[in-house]
Amino acid sequence: MWWDFVVQVADVLVAGAGPAGWALAHACADRGLRTALVAPRPRRVWWQTYGVWADECGPAVAKTVSDAIAFGRREHSLNRRYAILDNDATLRKLSSAPIAVLDDRMTARHDGPLGSTVELASGRLVAAALVIDATGAARDTGRGTGGGAAEQTAVGGYVSDAADLVPPGKALFMDWRGGDGTFLYAVPVGDRVLVEETSLAARPGMALADLRARLARRGLALDPALGEERVRFPLDAPRPRGPAFGAAAGLIHPATGYSVGTSLTLAPSVADAIAEALPRGPVAARHAVRQTVWPRSARLVHALRRKGLRALLRMPPARLPDFFDAFFALPAELQHAYLSGRTDVRGTVAAMAALFGSSSWAVKRDLAR
Repeated sequence: MWWDFVVQVADVLVAGAGPAGWALAHACADRGLRTALVAPRPRRVWWQTYGVWADECGPAVAKTVSDAIAFGRREHSLNRRYAILDNDATLRKLSSAPIAVLDDRMTARHDGPLGSTVELASGRLVAAALVIDATGAARDTGRGTGGGAAEQTAVGGYVSDAADLVPPGKALFMDWRGGDGTFLYAVPVGDRVLVEETSLAARPGMALADLRARLARRGLALDPALGEERVRFPLDAPRPRGPAFGAAAGLIHPATGYSVGTSLTLAPSVADAIAEALPRGPVAARHAVRQTVWPRSARLVHALRRKGLRALLRMPPARLPDFFDAFFALPAELQHAYLSGRTDVRGTVAAMAALFGSSSWAVKRDLAR
């Protein structure tokens, strides 16, 4: 086969075997591009639990789909379905495409006008017209702000009975009641419920030990046999200079931490752009990736979302429930625009303006600072 030689050749080489990397590799292969994917243990099923909006599942397979609810100080129905990915089924589906899968690690890459050469830890070389980094979010030092990067952190586990927390058929997207700046996340996963104590945004990120203690005070009977879920990632990772995708491309929503749904829905468009541009050469293909992942509208929306992140970071913990009461009382289309409309400048501005207008004077002062 074409990938069996020491020097391997591909149209597209994707580095990284998370949902974003596999989704893009699958989309490229589906369009007839000679596609390779490289990562250590690339077929290992992801251990993380991924939650996405059901309308953003794309090619992924959902394990559970529930109606989302949230609490600031009162209950809100979000009029949107929330899904937990079936990691095993999703990986099997995405890896069914004709992709050359390399159990290896990229150690160096050399980009030029005629393509790229990648050195692997095994000593093998891969020559590709286009190399795309999908290895996850780069660590930031705080973008010059001091105090380290803004991070989202969470600790959780599984319970067998959470009817008092989450009604049947529901997913608790956020519950800010009694959290003192953190919220409870509780979603059905199969026949159990995943619960996590979450710090949405802090600089530096809240210590996992503190979150673990807060979760313990809720008195939930976690099943130790199912292990502990731990989350820590930067909320505003810098965009890379080279072609990238997923969290490596800075697709993490700075004010919510979500990126997987965006990656799943964006992958086909990126693959289309590559297939259209590649006949004009590698430089054109790199440009096409950058323009598809980060068009001007997406850059403008991201700047607005970063303003949202800064507002969250400076808001006193006691006012966060009031802030989210105002947000979740917005019309569903405005919530959707802010949470998922990464190129919807008008919708994002409208959501932020409506949120400011409907907030209490105390929250307004925090937002205006």
